[in-house]
Amino acid sequence: MREEARLIILKALAEQTNESLSSSMLEPVLARFGIHQERPWIHGEVEYLRNMGAVTVVPAGTVKIITLTALGKRHVDRHVAIEGVKRPSRPGA
Repeated sequence: MREEARLIILKALAEQTNESLSSSMLEPVLARFGIHQERPWIHGEVEYLRNMGAVTVVPAGTVKIITLTALGKRHVDRHVAIEGVKRPSRPGA
C-alpha cells in the first residue's frame, strides 16, 4: 500500500499546473483509491519521497506544501524507477 500511495502522490502533483499540493489536499486524493490514512501517515510517505529526491517539502503551519521535482516527474513518466515507489502503468495498458 505504501508504494502505491507514493505513486498516487507523485501523479497527483504532476497533474497540478504548479506541480504542488498541500498535504491536506492529498487526503481525499488517496481516499479515492481506497487509502484512508490521516495526515501524519501521509507526512511520513511525503518524507520518504523527499528523502528519495522525488519531492520538495515546505512546512506551512500544520500542513506541508509538497512540490514535484524533476526526478519525481521522470518517475511518473517512466524514465526512471525510484526505489519504494510503484512503477506507473504503461500508457494504454
